[in-house]
Amino acid sequence: METAWRRAKRALAVNLCVYVPGNLDDDGGSPSGGHASGTSSDGAASEAAPVSPWGASDYQALMPTTPTPTSAGLRLSKSGSRSSKRTCAICLVTMKSGHGHALFTAECSHTFHFHCIASNVKHGNRVCPVCRAKWKEIPFQAPPPSEHPHGRARVNPINWPQEEGYMTVVRRLPRADSANRQHHLTPLFHTSEPIYFNDDEPLDLQPDTTRNSQRGCSKTVEVKVYPEFSAIPQSASRESFTILIHLKAPHASTDQVSSRNINASSTASQTSRAPVDLVTVLDVSGSMAGTKLALLKRAMGFVIQTLGPSDRLSVIAFSSTARRLFHLRRMSDSGRQQALQAVNSLVANGGTNIAEGLRKGAKVIEERREKNPVCSIILLSDGQDTYTVASNSGGTQRSQVDYESLVPSSIRGATSYQIPVHAFGFGADHDSASMHSISETSGGTFSFIETEGAIQDAFAQCIGGLLSVVVQETWVGVECVHPGVQLAPIKSGSYASQVAGDGRSGSIDLGDLYADEERDFLVSVNIPPAREEIVLLKVCCSYRDPVMNETVNLEGEELRIQRPEVVAGQTMSIEVDREKNRVQAAEAMEAARAAAEQGALSDAVSILEERRRILSESLAGRSGDRLCLALDAELKEMQERMANRQRYEASGRAYVLSGLSSHSWQRATLRGDSTDSVSLIHAYQTPSMVNMLERSQTLSPSPWLLNPPIHPVRSSSFATQPQPR
Repeated sequence: METAWRRAKRALAVNLCVYVPGNLDDDGGSPSGGHASGTSSDGAASEAAPVSPWGASDYQALMPTTPTPTSAGLRLSKSGSRSSKRTCAICLVTMKSGHGHALFTAECSHTFHFHCIASNVKHGNRVCPVCRAKWKEIPFQAPPPSEHPHGRARVNPINWPQEEGYMTVVRRLPRADSANRQHHLTPLFHTSEPIYFNDDEPLDLQPDTTRNSQRGCSKTVEVKVYPEFSAIPQSASRESFTILIHLKAPHASTDQVSSRNINASSTASQTSRAPVDLVTVLDVSGSMAGTKLALLKRAMGFVIQTLGPSDRLSVIAFSSTARRLFHLRRMSDSGRQQALQAVNSLVANGGTNIAEGLRKGAKVIEERREKNPVCSIILLSDGQDTYTVASNSGGTQRSQVDYESLVPSSIRGATSYQIPVHAFGFGADHDSASMHSISETSGGTFSFIETEGAIQDAFAQCIGGLLSVVVQETWVGVECVHPGVQLAPIKSGSYASQVAGDGRSGSIDLGDLYADEERDFLVSVNIPPAREEIVLLKVCCSYRDPVMNETVNLEGEELRIQRPEVVAGQTMSIEVDREKNRVQAAEAMEAARAAAEQGALSDAVSILEERRRILSESLAGRSGDRLCLALDAELKEMQERMANRQRYEASGRAYVLSGLSSHSWQRATLRGDSTDSVSLIHAYQTPSMVNMLERSQTLSPSPWLLNPPIHPVRSSSFATQPQPR
């Protein structure tokens, strides 16, 4: 007589194949395909033959065979298979009959707890976590009847533990026939990615009453102008008179990026800042296995817990290919829980396809139906893209054009607006030139994570900035007032700037500014002789408030120059001299890097040494200015990392590129693990970044910042005398 278990299987046979072995501890032979098994409290296992809706011959044809391990995997011996059956490779808990847990044995002979491996494959993994063999059958756990589209009834096979809850099944992956055409079986649960990523979760829009309550909050960008000298003799003229334009973003609100935002159940605390759409593109190639992946998961856990309920997150994992773990969703309580589950299921294997990861991240952003005011991509990789960037025929050096090909046009701003990619190069083997180019092309920053324990701090610093954006689409205009004054090209780093053909006006596009961020730009003009005080320039500024979605236009700041007959005992502006030192130090770093890339490391070291000498003799350097001291420490560190070719390849290049990224955008980046240049890192840090770093270090102190945090100071805030750290 047919058993109840066999009848249940036959009733649920459509698109399913369930196989229960006679004895889980029997190592006498390897199964030909993956199978699920249940154990009772007394250790007995239910036995049943496979049932198929297709007939015996079709079932035999569909039964998977043991695959040949890929190059990323290893062929294990029989003894290795035995050992892997005793402990689940995912949760590291012993697997024994009678412990009340269903087990799954894959076609490669490795066994796991069914609930562990079902959660693992739920987010796209199709390889064995132990030997990297590609599976043809994957385990899934059916949802409750209320969640299933067909209302399938709850079934508990005989002797299966009641706490398992619902029928566990094995879904067969598509097979190929003799013509290599795949036969697609309709899956019980759809887990493949949609064609269009327009399934983002709707925004948590604020009510009008909440928005109106914010109108009383005064937020304005501070603009100051400093001339090189406050007075010029009447009869004198100047061809390259330097002027400093200084901007400072508004201060963060009291509850902006504060601890109250963590685990917030409402959006009330989010109204003081602009919510964020964040896409993280994470390298999970084989080289990330072990401690690296564990620390990455912990860092992502920190990010997930830090984002507020109005912020949205999507995670892209890439190795040889890329996969979206989940759609762009709000980090509510349920959103955080699902995001953490997805991130914890990541397994490291395969190669490194950075371009595919970026392409999929750009697709999430480009095809979303709704948009939060702030949007950014975080990219982390510890290797080199082996699928897109090809070496030149003449050698191993790769061109800048190759690197730019990694950045999708939608990120570069070719189709809409630019999406910054904040790139994090991890370890000594990552392609720092490629990562730096990606960030530079997209308007993001490049950080060098030299030690494993610094991943969370690096993410924390970046998130501290993204969660404090107070102004967007920032624009600075410069207009010559005196008819005899003309502008020279503006030194604006990586920010786009332009000067009109007649030299009478110019502008700088700054984009987003974090709370309390400062920007400095040098403008050179020619000044003709004059007999009385003249107005050289008028500087104006406009930006958009992302919370109120309103454009703010600031009145112009005029710069006047005194014109006495005689000027005696005048000293150069310390603010202008400080910024000159910073710009010239960055230029020296770029020149040293160019020499090092040509193999002339001794020339590179000499360039940096000469700049250090000039820096020490400058007005700001002689006065003990903190920025000058920090620049000197950074230049010295670069010299040491260029001592020989081996060290330059291992860390010098990445350290220099991270420094160049920081100076060109005037924004904080992570630089290796040296504490000598920590003061420079903090020169660009904002209070929001410092607060987020302190939170990260409170949860798990990182080795790269063992000293107490330094409160950020820079530009006009720098004291003329050294201050205690």
